[in-house]
Amino acid sequence: MSNPLKTEHQKLCKELNYHNYQYYVLDDPQVSDAEYDALYQKLLKLEKQHPELITSESPSQRVGDAPIESFQSVKHAVPMFSLDNAFSQEDLQDFERRIQDRLKIPSEQIDYIAEPKMDGLAINIRYENGCLKQATTRGDGVTGEDVTHNIRTLHSVPLQLLGDDWPQTLEVRGEVFISKKDFAQINEHQMAKGDKAFANPRNAAAGTLRQLDPRIAAQRKLSFFLYGWGEISHDWPQPDTYSETLQQFRVWGLPTNPETQLVIGAAGMGDYYQRLVEKRDSLDYEIDGIVYKVNQINWYERLGFTAKAPRWAIARKFPAQEKWTDLLGIDIQVGRTGALTPVARLQPVEVGGVVVSNATLHNLDEIRRKDVRVGDKVIVRRAGDVIPEIVGPVLSFRKQELPLFNMPSSCPECGSEVVKDGDKAVHRCSGGLFCPAQRKRALQHYVSRKAMDIVGLGDKLIDQLCDLELVKHPDDLYKLDVETLAGLERMAQKSAQKVIDAINASKNTTLPRFIFALGIPEVGEVTARNLANHFKSLPAIESAEEEMLLAVDDIGEIVAKQIKHFFAQPHNLEVIGGLLAAGIHWPEIEIAEQPADSPFAGKTVVLTGSLQQGSRTEAAAKLEALGAKVTSSVSAKTDFLVAGEKAGSKLTKAEQLGVTILNEQQFTELMESSHG
Repeated sequence: MSNPLKTEHQKLCKELNYHNYQYYVLDDPQVSDAEYDALYQKLLKLEKQHPELITSESPSQRVGDAPIESFQSVKHAVPMFSLDNAFSQEDLQDFERRIQDRLKIPSEQIDYIAEPKMDGLAINIRYENGCLKQATTRGDGVTGEDVTHNIRTLHSVPLQLLGDDWPQTLEVRGEVFISKKDFAQINEHQMAKGDKAFANPRNAAAGTLRQLDPRIAAQRKLSFFLYGWGEISHDWPQPDTYSETLQQFRVWGLPTNPETQLVIGAAGMGDYYQRLVEKRDSLDYEIDGIVYKVNQINWYERLGFTAKAPRWAIARKFPAQEKWTDLLGIDIQVGRTGALTPVARLQPVEVGGVVVSNATLHNLDEIRRKDVRVGDKVIVRRAGDVIPEIVGPVLSFRKQELPLFNMPSSCPECGSEVVKDGDKAVHRCSGGLFCPAQRKRALQHYVSRKAMDIVGLGDKLIDQLCDLELVKHPDDLYKLDVETLAGLERMAQKSAQKVIDAINASKNTTLPRFIFALGIPEVGEVTARNLANHFKSLPAIESAEEEMLLAVDDIGEIVAKQIKHFFAQPHNLEVIGGLLAAGIHWPEIEIAEQPADSPFAGKTVVLTGSLQQGSRTEAAAKLEALGAKVTSSVSAKTDFLVAGEKAGSKLTKAEQLGVTILNEQQFTELMESSHG
């Protein structure tokens, strides 16, 4: 016997879901706001009197539940790829030509679906048996964050799909955004509370989805348009085309962008672009381009993917928006790697809906190329409507000669000498062991497995130690004690003791490991090993002139200069002295007898790719024991390239130069023959 209350509840839910669909998906409301509100109040009253009727799919559940404690990471069943970009009609013609060539249909025009590229956040929404089960952000494309609690508050996202012919599992993907009108209201509310206004609608949408309290999302009018799908179970016969698939999604109550159109060929893509450019300002939401996708779904597998994007889709960006403003100054920021980046300090100006007061100038070469000078009136552009950049000066406003900008000769953070990276455009602080800006990265490198191998000293613990100023330089690690570590967050006596034991164990090392651990720019494992084997002692390396360094295998002028500059900094020598005083030591390097009949004796070998039988470091040590010179770059002087799995550009270069290439099996057989 049916329950009349449950039947009434189901009828109200179905009716409200239908009206939501008419309003948010079809933009064709069938009842007035007052009539809708009356139905909604009737549902609330019924659920208040009979709370056992409430289900997760009820329209009443959009108001937001209790806050969650933290975001959970979720691995996508199907990766969420980014798209390659087109910036001109010629790029679109090239895109179509590549598709025609791959499909072997040179003269046939192709159907595409054209959609506005929403300026919002990509979301994956999972339905199981028609019910919304999970919503996740794009994240890095492989893993995102669970934001189901916030997505459930969106009226344009159905909690229960309409109809009954949907697959058991359906993942739809789209963009969460805020309309221009709602964005203005949100910012008025923010300022009325004395809070900071959001920079743009995308920023507001992102900030909303990052809230742990879904009631905040419920108060802000987020919207959603779908543009694709992820996992779909095999119990649903998917249509042959993208356009038919979108139409079916609409029937199930899922919203698609009303500006979506079917176009034919590159000419059709170009026509759609011109129409949308003209219509852009009148749209009630921000867009930053157009996405074109091949309509025929069964071609997707044949076209495939590049390393990061599908070959059957492309995004054409709109022209950047530009404004003029004054360049007030140029500040220098020191990055984690010691790179010095000039940053333009601007008279604040709104560009494309965002207030811009700073913009990167990249490097000195870029400043000189653009002839940008402090005091200029400059053109500021948001490239791709996202990243602010300076296009160049408005020379008609330069009424007097302005001085050229020069990079500082010493680091603004630590005072160490600033060195230009050889033929690169980067200027870098040479005080790697001492510079506060490089502190965390220098420590992370120092403790890494191939350096001093201090197990247990992970990035989070290093962050704590630095933030609390317990460790400033690598030698400070050896002053830590169990009590200090045990008092840190997520540490206990036992784990603290393990870290201290690992720190003490690292005192017994090798000279190549120690040199590599110092983090000298351009000095990797191979170069560190060559330095140690050539000079045999640390003092000899520290005092070596550039000509002496150039005599070492695999060291050219750029690397020699980096080594010389590093050991010329008193701060670096001070830290090295502290490390040695802490008890770090290594055995003397002895000249090993090398088998004269080894096929590797006196040969130059490069290792690339991943090896199955041991690491490249182990393989290099075995090769050197047989008299080989192991280098990191392929040249005409290279005798052998050992290519493991996923060998890349070094393999290509070796093939071009005619270098003898060994796979792992051939390499292993030659090694075994060397030992008789």
